[in-house]
Amino acid sequence: MNSNDCNSTERKGKVWLVGAGPGDIGLLTLKGRDVLGKAEVVVYDALIRGGVMSLVPADAELVYVGKRAGKHTMKQDDINRLLLGKALEGKRVVRLKGGDPFVFGRGGEELELLKENNVECEVVPGVTSAFAAPAYAGIPVTHRGLSTGVSVITGHRRDNGSLDIDFQAYARTGNTLVFLMGMSTLDIIMKGLLEAGMPGDTPAAIIEKGTTASQRVLVTDLAHIKQTAEYEHATAPAVIVVGQTAKLREDFGWHEMLPLSGIRAVVTRPKELSSGLASMLRVKGAEVIEVPVIEIEPVSGSSRLEKAIEDLQNGMYRWIVFTSPSGVRVFFDELMKTADIRALASCRVAALGKGTEAALAGRGLKADMLPTVFDGRTLGEELSGLLQPGDRVLIPRAAIGNKELVSELAKAGDVIIDDIATYDTVYRKADWFDAGTILPEPDTYALFTSASGVRGFVNAYPEMDHSTVRAVCIGPMTASEAEKHGMKVWTSEEATLASLTECLERAAKEQKNEWKH
Repeated sequence: MNSNDCNSTERKGKVWLVGAGPGDIGLLTLKGRDVLGKAEVVVYDALIRGGVMSLVPADAELVYVGKRAGKHTMKQDDINRLLLGKALEGKRVVRLKGGDPFVFGRGGEELELLKENNVECEVVPGVTSAFAAPAYAGIPVTHRGLSTGVSVITGHRRDNGSLDIDFQAYARTGNTLVFLMGMSTLDIIMKGLLEAGMPGDTPAAIIEKGTTASQRVLVTDLAHIKQTAEYEHATAPAVIVVGQTAKLREDFGWHEMLPLSGIRAVVTRPKELSSGLASMLRVKGAEVIEVPVIEIEPVSGSSRLEKAIEDLQNGMYRWIVFTSPSGVRVFFDELMKTADIRALASCRVAALGKGTEAALAGRGLKADMLPTVFDGRTLGEELSGLLQPGDRVLIPRAAIGNKELVSELAKAGDVIIDDIATYDTVYRKADWFDAGTILPEPDTYALFTSASGVRGFVNAYPEMDHSTVRAVCIGPMTASEAEKHGMKVWTSEEATLASLTECLERAAKEQKNEWKH
C-alpha cells in the first residue's frame, strides 16, 4: 500500500474531518463552512453547538456519536467503522468535531482505518478551545514579560486512572499551561504542579463553556483552584489556565462588555432570510442558533400568476403590493422567466415593512407607499384611500396571507383585487435541535418575525411546554400568536430587525433584574 492512499480517488465517497471550533459559529473556518454545506452525512459530537449545526443541509443524514464524561454514545472503533461504511456507500461524509480534529480529538485514529481502506479523506483544521476560550475570557496565553510560551496538555486519564504528565518538566518551563478535559482530574493536576515546585499563588483560571452564551470565568490561584471549582460548582467542558497571564483577565476581559453577552438567541426565520438578523445579534455578543421552522416553497405552474404577469406587462395594474421579502423574491424569480423589471413601469408599488422595502430596493425598486403601522389591516386601510374607481391591484403573496388586507382594500369600492398565492409556507423541524431542553434555559430567547413563524415553531415542537419560551416578536400580530400559546412575550417597537434586536436587549435586562429580586 503506497503512502498516498489517503489521497486516492478510487473510491466514490470521501471523508472530511472538520474542526467546528469551540462553540461560537463565527470561529468556524470558511473552508469548514463550505465543506459542511455540501455534506450528505454528518457524524457529530456532543460539543457541537447549534450555531454550527444550522449550516448542515436539510437533507443530510445526521449521526450523533457524542461522548461526555466517560459516557459514550458510540465507541471509537465503531465511529471509525461508521465513517468507513458511509464513505464506501459513495457518500460525502463530514466528521464534525469540536475544536480541532488533531488537538486531543482522536482525528488521527479515525484517519487510520480510512487510509487502510484507500478512502479519500481531508482534514479541515478548527480553532482549538485551548486558545479561543482564554481569548474570549481576556487571557492571553503568551504575553511579553509574563510568558514566552504555552503548553497545551490533556487532563484525560489513562486506562489505569493516572495522568501521563511530567509535572516537573512543565513546572520548570515558566510557560502558560492550558489543560483540556481536566475538570475530573483537577485535584491531581493541582497537587502535581504544587509538588513539582510551582508556587501556590500562581494565577489560575477556569473557563467554563468558553465562547458560548454560557461562558463563565473563575479566576483564582493554583493552591485554591480545586476549592474554587467546588464552591462555584464548575463543570465540564472547561479550559484550565495556569500561569502569570491569567491575572490579566481583570484588565483584558472584553466579551462580557458586549450588550448581548451571555444571551442565547434562537432565530426561527426561514434560512434564506436569517443571516441579517443573526449577524446583528452576533455583533452584540449573542450566541445565535438558527433554527428555521418554516420554509418558503414557490407555487409552481400557477396559471393565475402567469396571467397576472402578462397583464402587468400590458399595463393593466395600478398597484402591486408586496407583503414580505419572500414574496418579493418568489415573484421576481417568476417574472424573470418571461419578462423583466420593466413590466412594473406603469404601476405603483406598496410594501409592508422595512424588510420588504429593502428587498425591493435590492431589485432596483423604491416603494411608493409604506403603511404607518406594519400590519395587513393598516396597509389595506391606508392604501384603499389612494385607490381610484376601476383600479386593479395585484397582491402576490403567501397562500395563507392576512385576510384583513383584502377586506380593507375592498372598502375602496369599485376596484379589482387579484390576491394570488405565489408561495406556500411549509413547517419544518430541525432534528438536531432539542427545543424542550434549550429554550427553557435561563438567558435563552426565541425570536419570531411573523405569526406563521410562531405557528411553525409550535407545529415543529408540539411536545414541549410552550409557556417556558421567552419570545421576542416583531409586531402585534406575531406577539398575539405567541401569547396564544402561553409564551412570555416582548414586542419590538418597530417592525424592523434593528428594533427586534433592541427588544432582545430590553428583554434580557428585564429578566436579569427580575431574577436579582
